Amino acid sequence: AQECARLGMTTVHDAGCSRTEIEMYKKLIAANRLPVRVYAMIGGEGELWDEYLKRGPEIGDRLTVRSIKLVADGAMGSRGALFWQPYSDDKSTSGLLMMPQEDITRIAKEALAKGFQVNSHAIGDKANSLVLESYQQAFRAAGVPGKNDKRFRIEHAQVLRLPDFQVYADNSVIASIQSTHATSDMRWAAQRLGPDRMLGAWAPNRFLKAGARITNGSDFPVEDPNPLWGFYAAITRQDHEGNPPGGFMPDQILSRQRALESWTMDGAYAAFEEGKKGSITVGKLADFLVLERDIMSVPPKEILTTKIRMTVLGGQVVHP
Repeated sequence: AQECARLGMTTVHDAGCSRTEIEMYKKLIAANRLPVRVYAMIGGEGELWDEYLKRGPEIGDRLTVRSIKLVADGAMGSRGALFWQPYSDDKSTSGLLMMPQEDITRIAKEALAKGFQVNSHAIGDKANSLVLESYQQAFRAAGVPGKNDKRFRIEHAQVLRLPDFQVYADNSVIASIQSTHATSDMRWAAQRLGPDRMLGAWAPNRFLKAGARITNGSDFPVEDPNPLWGFYAAITRQDHEGNPPGGFMPDQILSRQRALESWTMDGAYAAFEEGKKGSITVGKLADFLVLERDIMSVPPKEILTTKIRMTVLGGQVVHP
């Protein structure tokens, strides 16, 4: 939490919490030792989820628990992400389904009935399709229209069949992406996926063109937590040495303004908090950071070494 404050983060979405972790957050808050706000997702089914279903979401100042994290497939690096077709560099596998689709649908129905958000890890194109279908089934069963304010999310949303970008938009599903994944995976991506699947891979602008919402993050501790590294990746699609020239899949580069929004207003929206966070606006929480440089105008390489002069949470300086 202190490292997050040092890096300029004021709210962290913790994607999968146990009872122990939630209790520790509460102890730190009681001792006034938590320098960030936490939007916590319950880590799957179990006793903790059953308890929250009975009592409903917990919405607080420093800690909010109003969502559940599910895992539909594995990671692409280990060929665990689930695809409709086998991997191009290993025809013996198309990945792993980590959770039966009927369980995702059932939990989505439970969450809708009790006012909880569902956030599902899905990386491969088949995993994304199955989760989207589960969400649609739950919405239909609950009489919820496709365009809705339930803000169900898919975490990573890395590779999609092209028609599924519109399915995201038509069902108001948020694509919770991590721009650094594109620059981490770009060296082996085409070999693993082949040219056809690359068209729907790491494609934030395809979501936006379809009318879907995105939000951006780091996926730490898998990636480095520094949001400025993610901002740099989003606006360059390059590694820290500036490769490849022009950027990886440069048509998916985000403008600086759009990238900034994806870490601020979009992040707040993805947690139902845009009314009190995400912009420096009269009436909202005084959560902000002060940078030593203007990342909206400096050369991209300078963003990587920009220091955080100050992080402020609720009007109180939490770093340095």
